[in-house]
Amino acid sequence: MTQRVHFHSNLIYAIGTQVVTLRDLKGQNGRILQPRGAVGVIVRRPRDLEHTYRVRFTDGMEDSLKPDELTMLARFKEGEIGDNEQSAEQVNLYDRVIFQCVIGSRAYGLETEDSDTDRRGFYLPPAELQWSLYGVPEQLECDETQEAYWEIQKFLILALKANPNVLECLYSPLVEKATPLAQELIGMRSAFLSRMVYQTFNGYVMSQFKKMQADIRNQGQVKWKHVMHLLRLLMAGITVLKETSQLTR
Repeated sequence: MTQRVHFHSNLIYAIGTQVVTLRDLKGQNGRILQPRGAVGVIVRRPRDLEHTYRVRFTDGMEDSLKPDELTMLARFKEGEIGDNEQSAEQVNLYDRVIFQCVIGSRAYGLETEDSDTDRRGFYLPPAELQWSLYGVPEQLECDETQEAYWEIQKFLILALKANPNVLECLYSPLVEKATPLAQELIGMRSAFLSRMVYQTFNGYVMSQFKKMQADIRNQGQVKWKHVMHLLRLLMAGITVLKETSQLTR
């Protein structure tokens, strides 16, 4: 099975993440251009841990660094916190997923031969890890398998904010896994529908519309994937606002 990316030992940092160099960066003449401990921002991420990051430093300089030549600024500040057996590096958090569903085109019969199968859901971390100094990641992501799972508290917070991606999970017609606890949450999904749907769905619709405008400028035509996303968001938002009789703020 494809190795998944998670928050700890196999994490691939996102673009925009602040990182610290773990070695001196030298020029051709041996002069140190950036000392060990220099802070930069990731501007390009690798597709796997065998390739390099592109990092931009505060003086505008950019360089390529291997995954073992940098670390997150936040983790660098904290330092190592011992060898707790319940550390996230020793726990496969994907085994803690309690709800998994298919979203996107395949959930609604709109897929083509080239469509990905996007899976989303949420996971319940072990109490020992949740309470530890390590904490837990808000989201698990695997680009290779198109999977993403929110930590359950984060999922609930986003649901209360009427996040379209989270609401789509709650109402997906293709549920592949749901523990009794997850089923209980799905059973009360209407509690997360509020007037905030107008704001959040409108924002996502405008984002898709801008993508369509960019497609026309750059390629002379739209990508139908963006069109379908826009229409689906519009229809979902309108349906919620029209048919939900009791809306909360």
